[in-house]
Amino acid sequence: MNEYIEHTLLKQDAKKEDVKKLLNEAIKYKFLGVCVNPCNVESARKYLNEHGGAEVKVVTVIGFPLGQNTTEVKILETVDAVKNGADEIDMVINDGKLKDGDYEYIIEEISKIKTACQGKPLKVILETDLLTKEEIKTACELCIKGGADFVKTSTGFVKNGVGAKAEDVKLMYETVKDAGLKVKASGGIRDRETAEKMIEAGASRLGTSSGVKITAGE
Repeated sequence: MNEYIEHTLLKQDAKKEDVKKLLNEAIKYKFLGVCVNPCNVESARKYLNEHGGAEVKVVTVIGFPLGQNTTEVKILETVDAVKNGADEIDMVINDGKLKDGDYEYIIEEISKIKTACQGKPLKVILETDLLTKEEIKTACELCIKGGADFVKTSTGFVKNGVGAKAEDVKLMYETVKDAGLKVKASGGIRDRETAEKMIEAGASRLGTSSGVKITAGE
């Protein structure tokens, strides 16, 4: 299970000691990666390299959590994150543009940010709590056209949101699998049973702050 997990800490009040705890847990439990806010990328990469966690991926978020930044700002964030040592980029889609039917905007933004990733994998966060099933499918198709590597369910920041749902993960997987994209389930994954359901539905990655509980039964 640990090879699926991106151990996550995106709280806006996370202190240095909280991030250090996350990193130490990622090293101990051999998680695939950690997902941290952009301001923590450089220090996280340095700490992991110096404490036996060089193989742990550092993932960060762009346009987080609303996705409403301009494309230019998202590009700058991405370039900065890669420069600071990010191994993968998770970008929030502009759901307003999606609902407006401005599909070219979405495709172009994804394409430009993929270029800014400089070869690093790009995951696009759809925020499935805000979308209909048809919109989820459409968003996945736009991600294919834009050149993304993953589609991702959620930020986990929608008020009263459910986060990842197995039915949505399955829909996303079925939509993108033939194009070679993968699915990251994130938001509300707090126990092993839920994690296993997401994997069965087609998820290749799990974004969760409950990685230790899921893998160690704590």
